[in-house]
Amino acid sequence: MPTGRSYDIVLFGATGFTGELTAEYLARHAPAGTRWALAGRSPAKLAAVRRRLALVDPALAGLDLLTADADDPASLQEVAAAARVVVSTVGPYIRYGDALVGACAEAGTDYLDLSGEPEFVDRSYLRHHATAVASGARLLHCCGFDSIPYDLGVRFTVGHLPEGVPITVKGFVSASATVSGGTFDSALTAFSRLPQGARAARERRRIELAPDGRGAGSPGPGGQVPTGRRVRGLPGLPRHERRIGVWALPAPTVDPQIVLRSARALERYGPDFSYGHYLAVRRLPVAVGLAGGVGALVALAQLPPVRNWLLGRRAPGEGPSAEKRAKSWFRVVFLGEGGGRRVVTEVSGGDPGYGETAKMLAESALCLAFDPLPATRGQVTTAVAMGEALTGRLIAAGIGFRVLES
Repeated sequence: MPTGRSYDIVLFGATGFTGELTAEYLARHAPAGTRWALAGRSPAKLAAVRRRLALVDPALAGLDLLTADADDPASLQEVAAAARVVVSTVGPYIRYGDALVGACAEAGTDYLDLSGEPEFVDRSYLRHHATAVASGARLLHCCGFDSIPYDLGVRFTVGHLPEGVPITVKGFVSASATVSGGTFDSALTAFSRLPQGARAARERRRIELAPDGRGAGSPGPGGQVPTGRRVRGLPGLPRHERRIGVWALPAPTVDPQIVLRSARALERYGPDFSYGHYLAVRRLPVAVGLAGGVGALVALAQLPPVRNWLLGRRAPGEGPSAEKRAKSWFRVVFLGEGGGRRVVTEVSGGDPGYGETAKMLAESALCLAFDPLPATRGQVTTAVAMGEALTGRLIAAGIGFRVLES
């Protein structure tokens, strides 16, 4: 962790919907003495956020504000050089995120974001992983509802199964929530770039398999990646899961990729690890409708005029009201098997997309800034970089990690 920096944490994008929720969480929960600042392109909007934070804690009336723009690399380099940890909520990340990741990789500054965009994560790896390994920076993507509940939930599940045996885990996601304009923009943008995303994934895989070892995915402690093990995803076929009484649909998200990268890096997942990731729906008609709706959205995202019209339905920065967020929830059930044992676990919480996401992101930043952690560097996952420490933080913050059956 770099020393001699002005700030422990800088939050970039604090004027956005999720950014302000994250700032409010830090205002309420950052330990006394935390040196943090807000960053964004509009000084006036940053000042307005600071005034609202001062209602939570009057001492924050003097919180530092840093002017920085995603299109101004020099301003991003200044932010990265001033911070130990930089947190970004500015998406879609494929459009706005690369320069800040690069600045943090160069400066040896830890970086966190909320990206659920597979192409961005892969391109970030291709462009900045090697630089971050050299500088000591840890680059962590998907530090919200994508993909912390699954990444840490699988790690939690594996921990309740025998060591040194083949392990299979299946995750079943159910949730009730409303989508903000920024989240909708990110999802639609990702759907519109499936060919580009596939090319980035192939190039990443080529580098990870290169004999010179420059890649190797998420490094384990010390930077090494265990060899001689098998890690694979289970086929995403719709089916009825009798054990928990749901219809399981393949989930077109980044989450299983993150879980499998953690599994490749951590020997505790066993010599042969498999993971399947599914949406869980109770009623068959709902499952059919959901599958059709997602398919239609993917198809429409390929048509620029239609995509632009859809994006205009939800303005960036808009999100669900506090009342709607209070009624939202998520639940992920994991079925784990290994060494002749079975375990059923659960990760659960409130509003997944915003309230709990802001909590996960802020606690991840505090964890990187202040907790003793394994020695990792480069692009890493939350399970690899923060594992037990972050799980403990989230449990203390009200997110449930439970064993239902063992």
